[in-house]
Amino acid sequence: MIETLVTGGPVMIPIGLCSLVAVAVFLERLWALRRAKVVPGAFCVELIELIKLGRFDDALTLCRKGDVAAGRIVEVALVVRDKSRSSIKERLEEVGRREAADLERFIPVLGTIASIAPLLGLLGTVLGMIFTFQAIQNSGGTADVSALAGGISQALVTTFAGLCVGIPAVMANRYLLSRVDGLLLDLEEVSLSVIDHISETQG
Repeated sequence: MIETLVTGGPVMIPIGLCSLVAVAVFLERLWALRRAKVVPGAFCVELIELIKLGRFDDALTLCRKGDVAAGRIVEVALVVRDKSRSSIKERLEEVGRREAADLERFIPVLGTIASIAPLLGLLGTVLGMIFTFQAIQNSGGTADVSALAGGISQALVTTFAGLCVGIPAVMANRYLLSRVDGLLLDLEEVSLSVIDHISETQG
């Protein structure tokens, strides 16, 4: 199998690099998008309980101790809790956009790889076909059929490799984006709950 891939020519190098980058990005995002790292359940329950009891200083300390997205968002709400509900919500939206950008970091790289890997494969095939027809021309039109078949087969290896990289990259990209959407919904629910409880306590 490895020998077959090597016969694909120099275009196999960028395709191989794309595959390595795609795997690295996917694994890094899987680790970064763990629920325990973004919206840990126990953390959020404890935080909301403290806010219900009006223990804002303890809640603020908990937010600063926990290095999670939910904590960073709620911390802002606690800092500006004396302002109006609309002001608090507007401030949370600003912080939420920053956290969303952080969650989506590197994911566009997967989308790019999903687009260019098949194109690189096609480029390798076109180059292989050009070399094959040049061989026919140089031989005066009497090239061995088996040699031509081998050349065409080698040319198609790059298309195969490009698709093998591109298809999983598309799937990984969609999966990670759906995971980000789910985490953002959880963050939004926590934020709204915090705003409600702050308003009740302050009222």
